[in-house]
Amino acid sequence: MASNSSQASLLLQKQLKDLCKNPVDGFSAGLVDEGNLFEWSVTIIGPPDTLYEGGFFNAIMTFPQNYPNSPPTVRFTSEIWHPNVYTDGKVCISILHPPGDDPNGYELASERWTPVHTVESIVLSIISMLSSPNDESPANVEAAKQWRERRDEFRKKVGRCVRKSQEFV
Repeated sequence: MASNSSQASLLLQKQLKDLCKNPVDGFSAGLVDEGNLFEWSVTIIGPPDTLYEGGFFNAIMTFPQNYPNSPPTVRFTSEIWHPNVYTDGKVCISILHPPGDDPNGYELASERWTPVHTVESIVLSIISMLSSPNDESPANVEAAKQWRERRDEFRKKVGRCVRKSQEFV
């Protein structure tokens, strides 16, 4: 067990160092607390030309001790309205689902978690999710319905989240 978590620590340290050396457009990431490599604070900048443009959305990424064999969980701490984000802020995208076949049959194993994913690839997937919601298997049914049927109300609600996120910058 110890070797698993020390392997995970080494990998997370490396990914943190890489992100500090080569920052990626669209987000910043760091540790919540210097003493804990398994909990990261991420700020995602709302992607240009999307409803989320101009927003600064904070999230906590929590890694399991057996990372990279299992995916982290990502939970927005900023208010965000999106079909693929649960009302408690937890992000629901395929690559964060456990590896292997989907018990519900919605996703291919190839779309789910694999150990090749990094903090960078996860956050880029979340940015892509903000740009194009998947309302086929929503985490937030209300947001998905609004996205499909009342797009202008959806737009207004997202706009409020964006403005709120700017107050804390």
